[in-house]
Amino acid sequence: MLVAGDNRVNEEIEYLLQSVGQSGCIFVRNGSEHSSENAESHLRLKYRKGKKYAKSAEQFINRLATKSSWTGNVYYLSCEGEERRSVGEWLTERLAAYKQSD
Repeated sequence: MLVAGDNRVNEEIEYLLQSVGQSGCIFVRNGSEHSSENAESHLRLKYRKGKKYAKSAEQFINRLATKSSWTGNVYYLSCEGEERRSVGEWLTERLAAYKQSD
């Protein structure tokens, strides 16, 4: 049974996942470059498998979306016209903007 808080968390995480997929940025994972669509798919897979570790959007970012669970290497996004940034930093900014817009 989902409660209102669960729905809100799911909405926030869905927003973050879609933001990655629609960003057009290059996703750098373990030294390899991937499309933003591939990044979204990868993060969805990690969320689906590790959902119990992400009871909030912040936990999703910190526990699942910022680095490789295999190597510990940080994920990065390279967006046109911007410096390369960690996915954690990028997602945290997107989440703050999303929460402010409500």
